[in-house]
Amino acid sequence: MLTFYHAPRSRSSSILYLLEELGVAYDVLNVDIHADGGAPDSYRAIHPHKQVPAIVHDGVVVTERAAICAYLADAFPQAGLAPALDDPARGPYLSALAYADAVMDPCMSAQAQAWAYAPQAGPCGVHRDMLAYLERCLSVQAYAAGGRYSAADALWAHALHRALHVLGTLPERAAFTAYLARIAKRPAFRRYRRIERG
Repeated sequence: MLTFYHAPRSRSSSILYLLEELGVAYDVLNVDIHADGGAPDSYRAIHPHKQVPAIVHDGVVVTERAAICAYLADAFPQAGLAPALDDPARGPYLSALAYADAVMDPCMSAQAQAWAYAPQAGPCGVHRDMLAYLERCLSVQAYAAGGRYSAADALWAHALHRALHVLGTLPERAAFTAYLARIAKRPAFRRYRRIERG
């Protein structure tokens, strides 16, 4: 049994997309993170900060997007969304997963909120360096971790799509638009977008 704790049109949407790519059965429990005081305190039994996403899979609770992606891709290997442990591509894949949560998300949030800070003042670096890195990567490789689609692309695609088309904090660069065009052709991405639109 797989239960997904979700708030529509939030960061947890990347996990909704991943679940569609995995093609496995799952139940969705919507969490009202925008209520006064946020989600109910009882939800702390699932997530200590009352945030989404979170999953419970056969009694195992997993929180944080990169961890959820790694866990699910390994739990359902038939989907082929993660390199094997002994595959040299495993390192770049794990790096791409971690980069999405540890660098992309905080940099994009800081940009959207117009937070100003020196590059050395935070652990995630700054928005311009992140943009340069993403553009460099996606100019020479088709997907987040190389030439093959992986679970890391659920995070990268969601972040770039949201920043470009919702927040307006990502410049239109050829590498970004070409990447998102590749993602948009995937049936699971189209299913995910239909679900999100309700």
